Amino acid sequence: MPNHRMCKSGGWHFVFGVVAALSVLTALESVVFAVPPAQAQSGGGIKSIRVEGNKRVEPETVRTYLRFNVGDAYDPAKVNQSIKSLFATGLFSDVRIVREGAGVVVTVVENPIVNQVAFEGNREVDKATLTTEVQLKPRSVFTRAKAQADVQRILDIYRRQGRFAAAVDPKIIELDNNRVNVVFEINEGGATKVQAINFIGNKAFSDSQLRDIISTSQSGLFDFLKGTNIYDPDRLALDRELLRQYYLKNGYADARVVSAGAELARDGSGFYLTFVVDEGEPFKFGKIDVESSLPGVEPNTLRGEVQTAAGATYDQSAMDRTVERLTLTISERGFAFARVRPRAVREPGTRVINITYVVDQGPRIYIERINVSGNLRTHDHVIRREFQLAEGDAYNPLLVDKAKKRLQALGFFKSVEIKRHQGSAPDRVVLDVDLVEQSTGELSFGAGYSTSEGIIGDVSISERNLLGKGQFLRLRLAGSFERLQADISFTEPRFLDRNLSAGFDLFWKELDFTDVAGFKSRVEGGSLRLGFPLSENLWLTNTYTLSNGTIFDVNDNASLVIKGSEGTDLTSAYGFSLAYDQRNHPKNPTAGYYLQVGTDFAGLGGDVRYIRNTAEARVYFPITQSLTFAGRAIGGHIMGWGGDDVRLLDLFFKGGETIRGFDRAGIGPRDLNTDDALGGDTFWATTAEVRFPMPFVPEDLGLGGAFFVDAGSLFGAGQFAKDLAAAKACAPGDRTTVCLVDASTIRASAGFSIIWNSPLGPLRLDIAKAFLKEGFDREQLVRFGASTKF
Repeated sequence: MPNHRMCKSGGWHFVFGVVAALSVLTALESVVFAVPPAQAQSGGGIKSIRVEGNKRVEPETVRTYLRFNVGDAYDPAKVNQSIKSLFATGLFSDVRIVREGAGVVVTVVENPIVNQVAFEGNREVDKATLTTEVQLKPRSVFTRAKAQADVQRILDIYRRQGRFAAAVDPKIIELDNNRVNVVFEINEGGATKVQAINFIGNKAFSDSQLRDIISTSQSGLFDFLKGTNIYDPDRLALDRELLRQYYLKNGYADARVVSAGAELARDGSGFYLTFVVDEGEPFKFGKIDVESSLPGVEPNTLRGEVQTAAGATYDQSAMDRTVERLTLTISERGFAFARVRPRAVREPGTRVINITYVVDQGPRIYIERINVSGNLRTHDHVIRREFQLAEGDAYNPLLVDKAKKRLQALGFFKSVEIKRHQGSAPDRVVLDVDLVEQSTGELSFGAGYSTSEGIIGDVSISERNLLGKGQFLRLRLAGSFERLQADISFTEPRFLDRNLSAGFDLFWKELDFTDVAGFKSRVEGGSLRLGFPLSENLWLTNTYTLSNGTIFDVNDNASLVIKGSEGTDLTSAYGFSLAYDQRNHPKNPTAGYYLQVGTDFAGLGGDVRYIRNTAEARVYFPITQSLTFAGRAIGGHIMGWGGDDVRLLDLFFKGGETIRGFDRAGIGPRDLNTDDALGGDTFWATTAEVRFPMPFVPEDLGLGGAFFVDAGSLFGAGQFAKDLAAAKACAPGDRTTVCLVDASTIRASAGFSIIWNSPLGPLRLDIAKAFLKEGFDREQLVRFGASTKF
């Protein structure tokens, strides 16, 4: 009897038997009961099918996978197909089909059932993450193929965390009743971080500037503060696109990122990333025009939507914004299928590009459906509100691409893909939005030292996608020997699903002015915010604040002005600010400018009435490739209204943070009897600074230097101080009198700075000498601490 088993050669015995049988039958063909030819080739009909070896699987289930039934002729080809079908179920580790007389016996060996799945050696990845990823689960059927596939899945998890040296060994523990425990023994290895990021071909921007643009960072002393120094192929692709967009935004129309590669060190210690850039030449915009072939759409009526200007630096993002605005404007006029295409023509022999925005009719295609997948945490409406399209709208590839960029800009997703495929009709399309989410929570902390505050510390917890609703929440605690503050900030970036940013802040802040003004202050309260863009780079923010301000712990030897200001006042104020940003780099600008103006109006109830105006302007200009000029001008003025004086707590106190070379609250009105700063109602300051990379220092350390000149003034003591000074003549040493000095003269200083773009933020060491000053000013030669870049 022939015996068939997968991957065995028993079928040949059957062939030889059939040949022999045919020979015998041919010799006896005259016999009355000779077997018909068809039956002779198949070995006779199958009278029965018996299943053996099964314990969990029912015999009928096994029979359903057979390619033959009772009554069929016995066919070796169908037997082999049946064996393959049974193996494909994954239920069996061995299958044998044997012919016994007129019947067939199917013998199976069942795969074991998984009793438990365990992980050993995992410290960096929790069990819940691994359990979710693997296919093998308790009560599932075990196969070696599944175990190997799970090994690869676990390795992929570790590689996404930069652990390319991880190894996984699956162990099988056999139990009774054909059950097994599966144990994945994991050797995590060390984290394979990015040791260095190098750029080749970049001349317009330094390596450090380009490192600030990409999302991957180099390994360094403060690795524990960041998670972006782990090599991730997906992040590398994102960085390549970020570099390209940055060059296109800053005038380099021909810029290309030729390659972006990652090379693992021979000892496996880390990756070295290399970006090869072909910058090309910088261009400017030439003539800007609009053409329209749509009836009733005049080009002149569209020019107000154009965001590009003749003579300005070439900016691909400004062109994209123009195309988007023109498309939306024309759509609102009833041309749902209008198409806007920028036509660029270069002027020969110059680095000027003329742009014409061509408006015509596009194909009539509608969006049938938008499918969103991969958002396990983020709500659907948070994603869909980034589309300016909905089901049933006219399909516009530009707006779909803009939606993709907006989703990427949220920072909630590791990758965003929008795929288009045919709908139920030729003029219908279906959009599939495939997302991969990433962590949006952050715990950050830092510590340092400042000459004005001593040891400083900061810890904050933030979540950028609160409960999957796209909202921002931050809890922060910061302090030093001179300051202690806590605040809670909440922001809804798309209030009422519109382009409105709304939120609130709760704050508590205590300052110690004992050394400079003889008192302590405390401010506690809250504010409501509502902001929205007036244009692409112009942002308006409205704020209402309700707070209690207290002056307390006044020194016994403090000025009469300060003693008379002790107490608590309630402030109810509305304020607004306008900010316009045209800098070419978010952290280390080398060109462009920034403008901000603001006004606060107090007196909507409460105890305080004032109007406070502030303004600031910053400008950056590249002198050479490595030298940058930075200029700043700031100023402010506060005045009471309705007969009210400005209280001491609301006046300006300025010093080394504004004009280097002076101590904290080192300039402005002062009581000479106590040497206490009394604050002023008007201030202004200017800075001229030339920055350069630190010579003989590796650029990746982020160290730079600057020469600077500061100038400014603070003057205008409060009316209460003036009245006390006028009430009784100044008597030096007599603390019952106020010896008020108040000069609007210019103070100026010059010096040198060492700047470090550390993972904790920008840090500066300023050495400055005041060369224009008043005798009562307080000086400070060296100032070190955290710095706000300008």
